[in-house]
Amino acid sequence: MLQEYLKLNKNILIAFAASIIISAIIAQILSDQADYLNTTYTTIADYLIYFSVFSGLFYIDNHKKYRLKSGKTDTEKLKHDLKRLITSLSIAEIIYTIVRWGLQYYFLVINYDPYLASIASQGISTIIYMIVINLSVKITRLYKDGN
Repeated sequence: MLQEYLKLNKNILIAFAASIIISAIIAQILSDQADYLNTTYTTIADYLIYFSVFSGLFYIDNHKKYRLKSGKTDTEKLKHDLKRLITSLSIAEIIYTIVRWGLQYYFLVINYDPYLASIASQGISTIIYMIVINLSVKITRLYKDGN
């Protein structure tokens, strides 16, 4: 069970690292945009990169877990775990989005460089996200009952 939590957290942190880099570049490229537009576009890019990387890593780490001896997919177990994972991610994503967008907008308004506003807001939001996601995974019992 601990190994599953570690793999999940590793995947999340790698995905965030990729999205922090790309988001900072995009924030700087869009520095001539209004602060709310810069923040919105950067947040969209953040999500695209994060979910692309996270999904790929999560699949690589877990695809064998849902294979039956016959070679077919255990769709019941997969559906069950996906519901729990999506519930956990949804709660954390809502909080993350609100905090990230608000912080980046605030940092831009007080004249942080766009790349720095993006990095700082995403860094703080990631810490909060990690706390929420791990609590949510425990509450939804994603890695209990042999999952």
